[in-house]
This record gives sequence, C-alpha cells and structure tokens, in this order.
Amino acid sequence: MFRAGRAVIVLKLLLRAGRSVLLALFAAVLFIEEWGWRPLTAWAARLAQWPPLARFEARVRLWPAKNALALFMVPAVLMFPVKVFALWLIHLGHTGSGLVVIVGAKVLGTALVGRLFVVTEAQLVQFTWFARGLAWWRTTKQHVKEAVQRTRWWRAARAARRRLALRLRRWLN
Repeated sequence: MFRAGRAVIVLKLLLRAGRSVLLALFAAVLFIEEWGWRPLTAWAARLAQWPPLARFEARVRLWPAKNALALFMVPAVLMFPVKVFALWLIHLGHTGSGLVVIVGAKVLGTALVGRLFVVTEAQLVQFTWFARGLAWWRTTKQHVKEAVQRTRWWRAARAARRRLALRLRRWLN
C-alpha cells in the first residue's frame, strides 16, 4: 500500500513538471507570435500599400483555395535553400554570417507568412483540416495565455513593468 501511495505522488509530480514544461514551450511560442508575428505582419501590411503589391493582393484574394494554399507554402520552400546556405557558411567557419542569414531569413519569412496568412485566410479555412487546426491553435493560444497570466512570474513582471512606467513618467515630467 505504501508503494502505491508513493507511485501516485511521483506520478502527480511528473504530470505537474510535464505541464510546466509544456506551458513554458507554449509561452515561448506565444511570445514569438506576440512580439514577432504581429509586428512583422503589420510591417508587411505597410509595404503592401505599395500599388503593385496592393493589386497583387487583391487578385490573390480572388484565387481558388488550392492556389492560395500553394502560395502560402512558397515561403517554406524558399527558406530551405537559404537555410542550407546558412549551414554551409557555418560549416566554413563563418558562424556569425550564417547566424545572420538564418535570423534575417526568419524575420523576412515570418513577415511574408504573416502577410500571406492575412491575405489568404478566407481561402485557407475552406480546407476542413486547416479550419480545424486554426480553431485548435486559437483556442490553445487563449488557454495558454490565461494560464501564463495566472503565474506568479507573469504578475510580478506586470507589476515591475507598471512600476517602471510610473518611474519613467515621473522622470519625464
């Protein structure tokens, strides 16, 4: 009986640790989306005001769903040779240059994918698997956001940010 009780305690600890690890991973993804995806997509939207790009986007919005999906996949296909090039640079000993290429490709790729998603979302959700995946992502993101906001470190970070903003306002006035 004593061993069974110990096993339950160990299992509970493992589940709690696993939940914490998953929450941390999802929080990292959420952070990337909030601080990467959104600003880069907004930047790409400003670029899309250029008349030739605006006309192209207007045409893309009229495309069939399969064509929109193919266009949405273009950045992933284009990034592969760039990543291979970056790895080749790193292999040659140009680690800094390789990392710059990877980071630059990620930034541009994220901006492009974000903008393409905005432009093609109406067509992409016509695919049942895409609509389900998107619904799952949005629900999961909301749950993770709420879970992160309930943590002590989140509340402490928000309080520190408020104190910093108050000090900054006082200093500027």
